[in-house]
Amino acid sequence: MTGSGAPSPAIQGRGLESAAHSMLGLGALVDEMAGQGIAAAALLQGTGLVPQQLADPKALMSTAQKITVLRNVKRLSTVPDVGLRAGCRQRLSDFGVYGYALASSATFGDAVLLGVRHIKLAGPVLEKRFRVEGGTAIFEGCDVLQLGDILPLSTEFWFSSILKLGQSVLEAPLRNGLLRLPYPRPAHAPAYERLFGCPVEFDTGVMEWHFDAAVLRQPLPNANPITADLCAQFCERMLQSLPEEDGLARRIRTACLNSKGRFPSADEMAQRLGLSLRTLQRRLADDGKSYQALIDEVRASLALEFLERTALPVAEIAARTGFSEVASFRKAFRKWTGNAPSHYRERAGGGGLPSTARSS
Repeated sequence: MTGSGAPSPAIQGRGLESAAHSMLGLGALVDEMAGQGIAAAALLQGTGLVPQQLADPKALMSTAQKITVLRNVKRLSTVPDVGLRAGCRQRLSDFGVYGYALASSATFGDAVLLGVRHIKLAGPVLEKRFRVEGGTAIFEGCDVLQLGDILPLSTEFWFSSILKLGQSVLEAPLRNGLLRLPYPRPAHAPAYERLFGCPVEFDTGVMEWHFDAAVLRQPLPNANPITADLCAQFCERMLQSLPEEDGLARRIRTACLNSKGRFPSADEMAQRLGLSLRTLQRRLADDGKSYQALIDEVRASLALEFLERTALPVAEIAARTGFSEVASFRKAFRKWTGNAPSHYRERAGGGGLPSTARSS
């Protein structure tokens, strides 16, 4: 990748140009740079994205675009430990249903396994694994994209983000044992030790974060099995919707699943995907699909899930599935299933999510 933000031949060769990922977690970088007086537009230079998309839960970005953002952060930041600082700004609420799934897990170990399984939702630029060896739990990363001079920034942002999110779900400090990193010791190395509170080794040839495996058995203060199961199923559907290549229908479904109740019009979706409305409609028609049919599929699946597994009022389900009026939702639901929402819920035995979890 050049300084202008154009993808490197290695990145182009790995097919990373399709907008396959949400912008989960990217807001922390934006907030940190804003604190340094750097505007969001400067961070997006060379990506083809616009600042409005950073706050749009339906927007998608490619891995190559994310790498360009990281390179812009490195170039523009006025502090050397920007990755560590940005990771510390992460909030579970910024990750939507993915964050709720982590927080409502039964134990910290369950949250870790869920996070590793669904890490693709956050558009990672490092290959990430997790394992336990004896009494040590280990997060491991691998630089499969040959990130070069932005590897330290990417690593700092990943590890500090995990630390902050881990402490958030635990509502307690995380006991760390050792950091082992594959790059030379930077001048700001003491910032690592202050943040993680453990020894840090550089030039080790591996990227590992070790911590006490005993914490994996620790119950989470906001554990709720019904909420956890519901959120995990949402994440699973989102994962299944992510395109293996450049599947337009899958990209649209992913954007809709990442929405918070307002589903974009066909014209809005075309703009977000960098297509003309005519091109979007033609490509869907070539696959025997229509935009409205895809929207209805997503709405119907979400409505069924809410009715079967939660006690949310029908009016709230209508709002969460993109309807401004309950009457319109009831009419659409009858068209999808042949039943009224209340009748379907009675037959399915729904209403399992307790009121304490409804705000999720």
